[in-house]
Amino acid sequence: MPNDLAERNEVEYDVTKLEGIEKAAILLLSLSEEDAAQILKHLEPKQVQRLGQAMAGIEDMTQPKITAVHKNFVDEIQNYSTIGFQSQEFVKRALTAALGEDKAANLVDQILTGTGAKGLDSLKWMDSKQVASIIRNEHPQIQTIVMSYLEPEQSAEILAQFPEKVRLDLLMRVANLEEVQPAALQELNEIMEKQFAGQAGTQAAKMGGLKSAANIMNYLDTNIEGQLMDAIREQDEEMSQQIQDLMFVFDNLVDVDDRGIQAILRDVQQETLLKAIKGAEDELKNKITGNMSKRAAEMLLDDLEALGPIRVSEVETAQKEILSVARRLADAGEIMLGGGGGDDFL
Repeated sequence: MPNDLAERNEVEYDVTKLEGIEKAAILLLSLSEEDAAQILKHLEPKQVQRLGQAMAGIEDMTQPKITAVHKNFVDEIQNYSTIGFQSQEFVKRALTAALGEDKAANLVDQILTGTGAKGLDSLKWMDSKQVASIIRNEHPQIQTIVMSYLEPEQSAEILAQFPEKVRLDLLMRVANLEEVQPAALQELNEIMEKQFAGQAGTQAAKMGGLKSAANIMNYLDTNIEGQLMDAIREQDEEMSQQIQDLMFVFDNLVDVDDRGIQAILRDVQQETLLKAIKGAEDELKNKITGNMSKRAAEMLLDDLEALGPIRVSEVETAQKEILSVARRLADAGEIMLGGGGGDDFL
């Protein structure tokens, strides 16, 4: 791994090089899709169009640039408002409300203390293709630790960048990983940026395992997921079954309580729902229609009956989209997903 990665991240980016719309685009791209959408809906159509084009055109979301934009944003707010923003606690609460505790913790360090995310944490703020490029030539064990450490959605995007044979090897390594000794974790962080939030822990870090592999599989494209599961089954049938049992698939929605189903339906477009239940079992269809108004359920079933043949890939894509909504709501603590692993919950 290039040793100049840490040096690049330590150099402060000159934010004056950026135009206002570029800074706005970078700020929005560093938020979640939901939070960015909440901001965009308050803008005029032409503003949204310009900002959208700027967001699509940004290719180099480097950590120094993101940090500089975040600092500039807070400085600008302080110039125009004396309400609360002089308080670091206000900034912490605002960031936590917008991004959640984990990401907010990184931003608080960057904005308030001038320190950036270190070691493996710095990868969380990078584009998945960039992370894949960084670890591509590293030892598989290093790649495994990185993918076990990051969020499953990001790890799935990284895994998709590798050839099919490498995907199989890495996912099976993730499934077999149980813990990482502190010395190994310290060495990896030193390679990354010469420090890991000050120092590595004194106890072995638990990461990886079958559940981690299943979570990554949940976020893979359907075709990649199917190919990978078949390949795992050929090498280790017991492991493939264990991973399958721990994955949360579309049919598992039948185990979600009525309140959870209603919350999911509020965030799903009718066309997506229609395609998704085209391939669903009757029990799940009844579960979904049972949580809709009588008129809405009748209209959905009528549309389903009138719907002609559609590609299996379209059905699977729609189901993945609904599962993504369900996981987002579960991560926010708004619903509970009963996984295939019995008493475990996501």
